[in-house]
Amino acid sequence: MKKKLTKLTSTIIPLPLENVDTDQIIPARFLKATSKEGFGDNLFRDWRYDSAGNKNPDFVLNNPIYAGQILVAGKNFGSGSSREHAAWAIAGYGFRIVVSSFFADIFKGNALNNGILPVVVSPAFLAAIFETVEKNPKMTLTVDLEQQLITNNANGESESFEINAYKKTCLLQGLDDIDYLLSRKDKIEQYEKNSTS
Repeated sequence: MKKKLTKLTSTIIPLPLENVDTDQIIPARFLKATSKEGFGDNLFRDWRYDSAGNKNPDFVLNNPIYAGQILVAGKNFGSGSSREHAAWAIAGYGFRIVVSSFFADIFKGNALNNGILPVVVSPAFLAAIFETVEKNPKMTLTVDLEQQLITNNANGESESFEINAYKKTCLLQGLDDIDYLLSRKDKIEQYEKNSTS
């Protein structure tokens, strides 16, 4: 069971970079582990730290004025290799939602499988988020999964977003694929009983 996601209002962490690939999200040298634990520590590792392991003060995750459970990224987030570790790192850091105008399909699937909601918005809506957070780092977004609606609370603008109906159910109920199957166990057994009789 994962934590349910129904409606979230949060400050945001802006990453206005395009074409952020999975090797930038979690560098390949950290992929040896098979447990999901600890990956958040190395999220954007080569941008967060220099080669000596010192924090890069210019990178947004090291800027104390930004915080929140929503990462807002530029176009084409999660491209590159299909590593699921990228979603583990984002979840491990504490993000529940990633907003962009375009996600790589494999990353989008991995995110949904790991309890992260990827929200696709129009380029204009994305640009407005970056503009408003630059003026006010404490601005918030509200993401209502049930209504499939994202609202920029700084300007009151909202936009609807798409999500696979099955994945929406899983997020709303805090289920992964196995949990979902277990929750349908009685119906599956009844179906099998009926189909063999």
